[in-house]
Amino acid sequence: MADAEPKVASGAKDPILSNLKFWKFQVDFERIGWLTIDTPDSPVNTLGTATIIELEKLIGRIEEMVALNQLAGVALLSDKPSGFVAGADISEFDQMADPAVLPNALKRTHALFDRIESLKVPFVCGIHGFALGGGLEIALACHYRIAVNDEKTKIGFPEVKLGLFPGFGGTGRSVRQAGPVQAMQAMLTGRNFSAGAARGMGLVDKLVRHKDQLRWEARKAIQTNKRSKPAGWTKTIMGWGPVRSYVANKLETETAKKVNRDHYPAPFSLIDLFRETGDDPKAMRAGEIDRFVPLMASDTARNLRRVFFLSEGLKKQGVRGSKPKFGRVHVVGAGVMGGDIAAWCAYRGMEVTLQDLDMERIKPALDRAKKLFAKRLRKKTLIDAAVSRLIPDIAGNGIARADVIIEAVVERLDIKQKIFADAEKRAKPTAILATNTSSIELERIAEVLKDKSRLIGLHFFNPVAQLPLVEVIRSTLNTDASIQMGASFALAIGKSPVVVKSVPGFLVNRVLMPYLLGAVHRVEDGESPELLDKAAVAFGMPMGPIELMDVVGLDVAASVAKELSQPIREGGRAARLIAAGDLGRKTGQGFYRWVDGKARKGQAPDHPDLVALGRDLVKPLVDTCETCVADRVVASADLADIGVILGTGFAPFLGGPLQARKDGKA
Repeated sequence: MADAEPKVASGAKDPILSNLKFWKFQVDFERIGWLTIDTPDSPVNTLGTATIIELEKLIGRIEEMVALNQLAGVALLSDKPSGFVAGADISEFDQMADPAVLPNALKRTHALFDRIESLKVPFVCGIHGFALGGGLEIALACHYRIAVNDEKTKIGFPEVKLGLFPGFGGTGRSVRQAGPVQAMQAMLTGRNFSAGAARGMGLVDKLVRHKDQLRWEARKAIQTNKRSKPAGWTKTIMGWGPVRSYVANKLETETAKKVNRDHYPAPFSLIDLFRETGDDPKAMRAGEIDRFVPLMASDTARNLRRVFFLSEGLKKQGVRGSKPKFGRVHVVGAGVMGGDIAAWCAYRGMEVTLQDLDMERIKPALDRAKKLFAKRLRKKTLIDAAVSRLIPDIAGNGIARADVIIEAVVERLDIKQKIFADAEKRAKPTAILATNTSSIELERIAEVLKDKSRLIGLHFFNPVAQLPLVEVIRSTLNTDASIQMGASFALAIGKSPVVVKSVPGFLVNRVLMPYLLGAVHRVEDGESPELLDKAAVAFGMPMGPIELMDVVGLDVAASVAKELSQPIREGGRAARLIAAGDLGRKTGQGFYRWVDGKARKGQAPDHPDLVALGRDLVKPLVDTCETCVADRVVASADLADIGVILGTGFAPFLGGPLQARKDGKA
């Protein structure tokens, strides 16, 4: 009986309660009000303007019922299988960025959530799936929170990824519940937390095993008048007096190591708000509005919204209708790329066979995979299951059963052709044949195949577990269906597919090489590598071009440059390093000396305008992006921007290289 759903009484028709679009409200025979959200025509619930206006009317009716003693309490739930509330409606953000509109909208939502919190009867929230951003903020306004303790439940404040911080009262309420340190870290990082972690922080009060238990537990919480307890003094002391100033300074120092205040003002504005009001949750909530408004209107937030929508658009590139199933993957080549692709697919739940010449070559890939599983999965049962899904396969027996066959061997045309000629004979007719080549045109590789249209490119980026982009390479021989299947596979393993034409270097390497080689030539002409790297980072790149050359590997970069007919200078510094075997990070020496995976750099000389120098450095990259769009390497400037952001880390706050040029910043 514990999972039984309470019976709902059918009350008299009410003009407010019977004309709802986003919400449902019914009162059962125990006088418990069941409030559920269900955003129409959307896979997830969001809090848009119309949703908030409708909820205002509902709360007004609930307040009347409470005054008449008609309600014992209210339970807030979601009717969406996907989860509770994914946040505010981002599609409204451009309109809401108007400083003449936003302050009143924020005040209205603050007042609404305050009314929920002030109700005299218990107001309990049941969470399954996503409770993010505004979804977590409305949950925190409730008196008690219950969450499903499974892998689908994700709780957090992702606003910082959109150039913002919580604006519906979430700052003060999270500090009240979790204490200053944990709440601020949650908001500053934008991390999603499991239900268990959220409970440990104080953001959630009770866990249940299954979604079906939420109603029963909410009913019990209402009947026993459960109220969430705020953080104890051992946590809140970190927000008092001089200690708060110390905590704020520490947070600021750590944040500054990761992002530049000029590029990403939101986390620093949040820290300033905490420094001023962190000992008073109500004052902190009130202070949100004045700081939130300029952030929403900033170029950073505008561009990060653009990046978000472009990223979401990539999810539409797969097979339309029912999603294809990819149960088995076969990877040929257990080097760094092949081994890490195989490990990632196994981590994502697929059975993977990994082929190479012998176990001596496969074993390092298996060892790296175990480290990935341990870091990502943590629980021994999940780690062991992932390990069991990654199977050494020297003979290539997995080819016959695989849904996807990926080649990731050295960049030699003859070897790749031999692999695919053999795979075509043994593979299922429906299997995807894909190469991870970084520079060789697919038409050349496919020359040995009977059905040349089968071969597509799936170009991953190193490190595979961290970089989200997969270039889905389309040759002149491919059909739309085969490309859509490739995009669907990338989505199935949690990657972002960008379809590009089969030309030397494709998109990312084609735009990256002129940038990297231009910087190398400047060093060879006498400029400081430390200065160039510092300038690129000041402009907004995640890493300087010379350091990136070392990370990529000078030999790899030279190979790609040759394929693009842009060979490195004979006798130049890069050529001499390669000849000496000093290939960068992987050998411990390149342009820099590398110790424990980090570059040891000298002091960069002074420069009057680092950002201008950085802009000059990235000009070849931006120029080549424009050429790629003109040559139809990608279908649009939008795809060029998102591809280069995901593949190179190009400054997201600028919206991509072409958007940055459009705005006069590149």
